[in-house]
Order: sequence, then C-alpha cells, then structure tokens
Amino acid sequence: MKRIVALYDRGVAMVANRMPEAIALLLLRVALAGVFWRSGQTKVVEGSILQIDPIQYDLFASEFSGLPLDPVIAVPLTTYAEHLFPVLLLFGLATRLSAAALLVMTLAIQIFVFPDAWWPVHSLWAAMAAILIVRGGGLFALDRISATLRRR
Repeated sequence: MKRIVALYDRGVAMVANRMPEAIALLLLRVALAGVFWRSGQTKVVEGSILQIDPIQYDLFASEFSGLPLDPVIAVPLTTYAEHLFPVLLLFGLATRLSAAALLVMTLAIQIFVFPDAWWPVHSLWAAMAAILIVRGGGLFALDRISATLRRR
C-alpha cells in the first residue's frame, strides 16, 4: 500500500508542476473561447467580418425575449462580445477580464434565456471561466509577458 501511495504522490507532484498547469490553462482558454466564438459566428453573415445577420434581431425579440435588453442593444453587444473576449482569451490577454465577461454572459443566458440548461452546459462554462478568473492564463499567455515587462 505504501508503494501505491508513493507512486500516487509522485504522479501528483509531476502534474502539479508549472508546465502541466500551463498546458491545462491553455486548453481551458481554447475550450471556453471556442464555445463563445462559435456562438458569435452564428450571429454574423457568413463570409463577412462581423456584419450582423439581420435575422438575429427577430431571434432575440422572439426566442430570447427574456433578456432585459432591447434587441437593438443586445444583438450587437453579444455579437461583438462573443468575438472579442474569445480572441483575448485565446491569446491570454486580459484573461481574467475576458473570463469574467464570459461568465456574466453565461449567467445571463442561464437566467434569462435557457434556465433549464444549468446542468450540464452552463455549469461547465461557469466552472471554466471561474478557474481562469482565479488562476489567470498561465505561462502561455500574453498576460504573463505583460506582467514580466511591467516588473522591469
């Protein structure tokens, strides 16, 4: 039994290192960014650069009518947010701010649009965002480079 515990302890020590954490945080950033990027892409005209599909205004007025914002404000706000914050997250720039913004969006979607989707969808998005808010982007983030440069 001592051998198994010792083997387990060595394994934990290896994955608790900075490099495995950096890889895990990078994968987490990519995963969360991908969810919101794909959602943002459904709101723009295919082949365009952020040209909002006019049908989105009708969709927000009917299916997403629970949102406390007028579709004239909500559609551009969500479209641009679902493109900006995933890009920032992907590069690890303003990681905590971007993750917090996506967490707020997740909670708004949960509360006002799809209240039955907490488990398993929105809980996972919220958990991913929370980890990034607490831990930051990791070693492979522009935030890390920026912090290093500010210290000099």
